[in-house]
Amino acid sequence: MVKKLLHTRYRVHDLEKTISFYKDVLGLEEVRRQTSGRGSQLVFLKAPCSDQAIEICKFDESGPVVVGPDLTHLAFEVDNLEDFAKEAAAKGHPLSDGPHSTGTGKIAFIDAPEGYEIELIQHGRKS
Repeated sequence: MVKKLLHTRYRVHDLEKTISFYKDVLGLEEVRRQTSGRGSQLVFLKAPCSDQAIEICKFDESGPVVVGPDLTHLAFEVDNLEDFAKEAAAKGHPLSDGPHSTGTGKIAFIDAPEGYEIELIQHGRKS
């Protein structure tokens, strides 16, 4: 049996543009870079209060990256969705959907480079 989730991988074409988004817009920390045995360029990122990492992978030999709508997303907790949205928009990344009230907080979405969707969740405040 497995013990715990360690990381999730997303493959991209433009590694540096994607890493910049995750670091500069979302505030994730780069924890490691390496090249895999088959030549994939790998960058691992973590949110400040998380144990799990996100592995961003560039491996051109796999062909183009195609992310269909509503296929997958990552979800992150934020303290204040309105403040986050203002800062992200100022960096050229406005919300793509929301915010929406959940009854116990708010959710919204922002698009990462290459079509990956990021869900933002603010707990404990009603809209």
